[in-house]
Amino acid sequence: MKRSRLSRRDWLGLMGVAAMGAASSARAGDPAGAPSGKAAFVQGGKVVQPRRELPVLHTTDVLVVGGGPAGVAAALAASRVGAKTALVERYGHLGGLWTGGLVLIVVGMNVAGGKRVTKGIGEEILTRLDKLDRGVINHRPGASPTVDAEALKYLMTEMIREAGVTAFLHCWGVDAIMDGTTCRGAVFESKSGRQAIVAKQVVDASGDGDIYAAAGAGFQHLKFRTGLVHRLGNLDKVDRAKTAGQKKPKGLGGVTPIKGVTWVNMQGPVIDGLDVRELTRCEMNHRRFIWNSVQRLRETPGYEQVYLVETAPQLGVRITRLLDGVHQLTFADVMGKRAFPDVVGVGGMWNRKHPEWQIPYGALLPKTVDNVLAAGRCISGEAKMADILRVIPPCFVTGHAAGVAAAVAAQAGCRARDVDVARVQQILKQQGAYLG
Repeated sequence: MKRSRLSRRDWLGLMGVAAMGAASSARAGDPAGAPSGKAAFVQGGKVVQPRRELPVLHTTDVLVVGGGPAGVAAALAASRVGAKTALVERYGHLGGLWTGGLVLIVVGMNVAGGKRVTKGIGEEILTRLDKLDRGVINHRPGASPTVDAEALKYLMTEMIREAGVTAFLHCWGVDAIMDGTTCRGAVFESKSGRQAIVAKQVVDASGDGDIYAAAGAGFQHLKFRTGLVHRLGNLDKVDRAKTAGQKKPKGLGGVTPIKGVTWVNMQGPVIDGLDVRELTRCEMNHRRFIWNSVQRLRETPGYEQVYLVETAPQLGVRITRLLDGVHQLTFADVMGKRAFPDVVGVGGMWNRKHPEWQIPYGALLPKTVDNVLAAGRCISGEAKMADILRVIPPCFVTGHAAGVAAAVAAQAGCRARDVDVARVQQILKQQGAYLG
């Protein structure tokens, strides 16, 4: 294991053992003339943030940042290995774009012929949804299931609770805690202020690679289509007598487990999902467009009772960062059926007639930063892979793998890049994952 540069005293302080007083005055290293307190101040025409000591909110073996499909799978997997696990999510619910973004359909679980290649925790979630009233439809071999967001939010909360994972909602990961090139946790902003969670291993399931980017890992920055999903109600009350002979209106969406309710996807324009100005403009334009579109639909004979149930509270950002990893997955890897000795998961068919494809552990590992693993859409792949990596099943798979690997590394006291991959593969299979 790489030797830490921290002294024993510093490490105890970082772990929350040493007393931590409030940073009530300017500290050494702050600019001369800085006022006391933690507030930013203006100096020389610039806004300066004072240096301050951060309270440690929590310490853990494995910290998972992001509670979407990848993050939930990672947290469940790590906890089931026996590692003390914490999960942090910026919204007030779990599920990420699957729930908050209303991206309700799960495509890419299968390959040609109907063979299901997404198994493990992802399949477990869908199987448990099947036992809930109106939790999921089309959960069968070869099909693409569609879920109900509220049932899924409830189920994920239950599964995290059952697994003994410590969860923190309403927390936004804003920085990495670094010891040289080794990640020791992450910094979060919430209504409780800025706080730190210290961990032996970190899984970045933020979707945007926020933590590995803050840690100094390399990445590709991509612009991509960004839409906003909405749901329509009363489609079961369309007056068929009035619609006879008419061309069916566009934009009615796909079925959901709730009778008469559909979900309507939107491609949207290509924007930079890391630019707050573009995100704001995109979201406001989408909401205006959706409202006006539904009003036009309601003026169509027979569709007078159709109404807008909701617009997603979460903008549909598809891709922003792709990790510069130890192995960069390429489309040639997929189409060439490349086999990897460090395989930790298998992807299925999305919008191309490609075969099942292996995902290597190296695609989760940054080249230059230790003890942070990527999971979900922000793993290492060429730009051509973005449309394949971003869908829900590969997020299940990479989250599951990252969670197991982080737990094994934490228990062994080694760097994530030095983990026993054979042991990780063995545990993944024990937990029901399919590795080919």
